[in-house]
Amino acid sequence: MKTLGVGSENQSAHRPEKRLDQEAELIGKVALYAFLLNLGLAAMKGVLAFWSDSLAVTAGAIDSATDSAASLVLYGGLKLSTRKTPSFPEGLYKIENVLSVFVALSIFFAGLEIALKLFKQSVSSPRISLDIVVLLLVSVAATFLFGRYAILTGRKTESPTLIAEGRHRQVDVLSSSVVLISVLPEYFGYHVSLFGLSIDSIAACAVLIFIAFAGWELLSNGMRVLLDASLDFETLDEARSILKNHPMVVNIRSLSGRNAGRFRFLEASVILRTGDLKKAHRISEDLEQSIREKIPHVERIMIHYEPQSHSHIRFAVPLSDPAGVISRHFGESPFFAILTFRPADRSIVQQDIIENPHKEIETAKGIRVAEWLVEQKIDQIFMTEDLSHKGPSYVFSNAGVNVQRTDAVHLEEILENLKTW
Repeated sequence: MKTLGVGSENQSAHRPEKRLDQEAELIGKVALYAFLLNLGLAAMKGVLAFWSDSLAVTAGAIDSATDSAASLVLYGGLKLSTRKTPSFPEGLYKIENVLSVFVALSIFFAGLEIALKLFKQSVSSPRISLDIVVLLLVSVAATFLFGRYAILTGRKTESPTLIAEGRHRQVDVLSSSVVLISVLPEYFGYHVSLFGLSIDSIAACAVLIFIAFAGWELLSNGMRVLLDASLDFETLDEARSILKNHPMVVNIRSLSGRNAGRFRFLEASVILRTGDLKKAHRISEDLEQSIREKIPHVERIMIHYEPQSHSHIRFAVPLSDPAGVISRHFGESPFFAILTFRPADRSIVQQDIIENPHKEIETAKGIRVAEWLVEQKIDQIFMTEDLSHKGPSYVFSNAGVNVQRTDAVHLEEILENLKTW
């Protein structure tokens, strides 16, 4: 079958550029805030580590310094993610997912760091003052609040990088809490142990379990995108529904999609009820716009379209009764015959008599009935009434439905005529 063409890829013509730019700006701000927060925490914990001579606080300072470097890379990556270059004409969208993997690996590194530092006994007891306890408590609260903010913003903008950043901050809340818990007994002058294990060791085990779970989730999700795994079922199902419900789409041959950063890429092959190239192109643009309006962050849609094969033709005939008497009034017809005709052997392969669901409405009855018949995927309608320059005729014309005038009185006459086609 001949392929008519491929739908437009006008990315900027259809997507809401202003909204996407605002989201990109918001994501950049959050990434910058993350860098400044981590840099501030690293400096504060470094000073506290010097004052207290505590390995736990030192580990926290190293963790925040690592996070600061990661956030700086994150901020730079977000600035580059939507840029296109001659070497990367499709854009650098996946750099967000690369950075998500990087953040996941840094989470594993933080877990290893906690294991090495907090399970190692200090040579000398740390010097813990109330100021140190208060500042560590402030760092826990600040990290928690920023983590929640980053996750909410990431979900709003569907940015995997910001979600990763927020989850990393959740890990930091636990690691910072471990540091805080480890210094409290020393502050009050107690050395607490349980079954031979210090409270610090038990808390560190809990942190390591959370780190392993959160890090693996981020790593696996990032790698799925980098390996071009399919879009989630819900998104593909929604796109399929949009395509299927268009009156000019006869069939969906294939539909696939993938993620790159927070952006989505879709490709579909559809059969259209038209052989007109210009009309098919307009239909593909309508489909693209509908998908962009209902599915967020669709960066590119490629729609391949082909003309409908006429191995079967669906006819509709307005009827006055189920016995087959043809109605003289289109919109008020109580019944419609829907026939599936096979031209190869001039046979009727399916015949249904369906009640008109719009016969009782008062206004725009003919248009509503015409739209209903288009939803039944009919190719041609026989009628005795002249609908030229009326609403139903425009509906049929836009949907590619051929209107055939007939003087037949009974459905059987049309069936007999079809056998001689």
